Amino acid sequence: MSTASTLDRRTLGALRGERRRRARKYLMLYGFCVIPAAALFVFHYIPIYGILLAFKDFNPNQGILGSPWNDFQHFRDLFTDPFFPRIVRNSVVISVLKVVFAFPAPIVLAILINEIRTDSLKRTIQSISYLPHFMSWVVLAGIIEELLSPQRGVPFFFGTLLGAERIPNLLADPEFFRAMLVATHIWQAIGWGSIIYFAAISTIDPEIYEVAALDGAGRVRMAWHITVPSLVPVITVVFLLQVGRLLNAGFDQVFNLYHPLVYEVADILDTYEYRVGILRAEYGYATAVGLFKNAIGVALLVSANVVIKRYNQYGIW
Repeated sequence: MSTASTLDRRTLGALRGERRRRARKYLMLYGFCVIPAAALFVFHYIPIYGILLAFKDFNPNQGILGSPWNDFQHFRDLFTDPFFPRIVRNSVVISVLKVVFAFPAPIVLAILINEIRTDSLKRTIQSISYLPHFMSWVVLAGIIEELLSPQRGVPFFFGTLLGAERIPNLLADPEFFRAMLVATHIWQAIGWGSIIYFAAISTIDPEIYEVAALDGAGRVRMAWHITVPSLVPVITVVFLLQVGRLLNAGFDQVFNLYHPLVYEVADILDTYEYRVGILRAEYGYATAVGLFKNAIGVALLVSANVVIKRYNQYGIW
């Protein structure tokens, strides 16, 4: 046996031994990953089997595999549905408005709070901004309805104060509803969304700020020329994930706030999928709607990642 072969075997044995020692060292951490991995498999991978419903005339007595194929009939019905253009338009418009106005909000909040020098005030503002995230949209919708109530809310107070004869119901106004969705989404998500940017800011070397201060840079210039560029990788990844969810306009929020008076501007793919799938029990058709939405999301994600990778090195893959 040659000396080189002996050395290769010894090196390979040493590497294997190192891997075993590392595995034993982090065994408890690996154990913590078991439950999330199992939950991911059970709730996200096993249900993929149900996609077959989109291509079959589902019969509960025959089951999913036993039901006959329908030659893409659900998709033909979807694209000829007179309500389909409206729900796609509403989904895109609401999602784009949320990206334009709500996406930068956590970034701005994280930068502003980072500039606060009093630790107690910083922690207080962070805690207050996090609170809405931990409330369900059922609770938040009740709060919003009370605040905007024409009988006892803010419009009633100011309308009475100004002597208005008629107090408008803003939640029933199609022109106001989308703006209300965006504003309440920012209120609910801004604090929790800023956490990832706080984490990224904490990794910036403080000496960079000290050198900039010695050069005469103020807080605004340091934030613009140091903090913001350091956040670019995180912003890019978060933006790509937002693009991939462009047709997810927020089911929980819309479902708890909308009603037939604002269907024209608020009915989205998720609420339409709920009505046809749960209320009308058209499971195959609802699956086709969901599959269409997810296919568009994957296409947008891949396309956006390719475009961004052409201009910088940041991306999801």
